[in-house]
Amino acid sequence: MRVFADQDRCVGSGQCVLTAPAVFDQRDEDGIVTLLTDDPPPGEHEAVRRAAVLCPAMAIRLAGS
Repeated sequence: MRVFADQDRCVGSGQCVLTAPAVFDQRDEDGIVTLLTDDPPPGEHEAVRRAAVLCPAMAIRLAGS
């Protein structure tokens, strides 16, 4: 699985961080998403899928999931 986060679309809601904190973080200055890894281990895949669904800005895209 590859994870892509579109920082231009992100609204800083933090749902991704709450759902998959091993994969997502937020910039301190504005809350915009940052990726801790774009290739999460299999044990994180379900949480990452959930984070993508919960993102209100649809800023998270997955490939090879």
